[in-house]
Amino acid sequence: MTLNFLIAPDFAPERFAGWHMLNTTLQRRSGIGLHLLTPVSAHEQAELLSAGKADLVYANPFDATDMIRTQGYIPFARPAKRYDEMVIATGAESGLTHVEDLKPGCRIALTENRDVKLIGLRLLEPADLTEATIQWVPVDSYQAAARLAIKGEVQAAFFLADAYASLTRMSRSQLRVLVESAISDISHVVLAHPRVGENLPAIEKALLGLGQAPGDNEVLDALGLPNGFEAMNQEEAEFMIDLMDTLLD
Repeated sequence: MTLNFLIAPDFAPERFAGWHMLNTTLQRRSGIGLHLLTPVSAHEQAELLSAGKADLVYANPFDATDMIRTQGYIPFARPAKRYDEMVIATGAESGLTHVEDLKPGCRIALTENRDVKLIGLRLLEPADLTEATIQWVPVDSYQAAARLAIKGEVQAAFFLADAYASLTRMSRSQLRVLVESAISDISHVVLAHPRVGENLPAIEKALLGLGQAPGDNEVLDALGLPNGFEAMNQEEAEFMIDLMDTLLD
């Protein structure tokens, strides 16, 4: 039996090899075949999910909310000591220094990550900006968002904090951070479809055990998750979902 392991498409390109290393390690230690799925967009991810092709999913918190509540996925792990914070940045030459400098009608670049947009809108409240008063500029990647901000084609860009930190030093030198979130309760989640069934304990043991064997640090460093993964139960997931609902209100 082979299970499909889908990875949310919001990881930095340099982490691609790390996910393949993780997949190989989990297969070897669990004795279960795993096929890695790495959709390039939220749209492709949605198609794979709707087709029932994802048995295990490393999901962003927004998508995890829907998958747990409406599709019956079971949360069992999350990155340890790694939260989904986000950054709002502008071009270094823009003259903007605070969120309050952004005005109605401003152009903001963002990817398809709905959790990043959700948190970003809350961070924009001091500027009295709402979703309707912003000109949104969709982009395919955080690198594209950075380029638009650097060129001055948008006044700001939304980034997952990890993605911002993964930009090249040259890119970051041409950007200025206006604000960064510090929620510390929202994270990506590892989910299992109920059909995984009796295979789940072996996969869970292999995932949560990462960091305890020689060579594990190489895998975790390649993922950008030096502390590995920790267990997450239904109650903890529901707490995070309630927090997401609060942000939506």
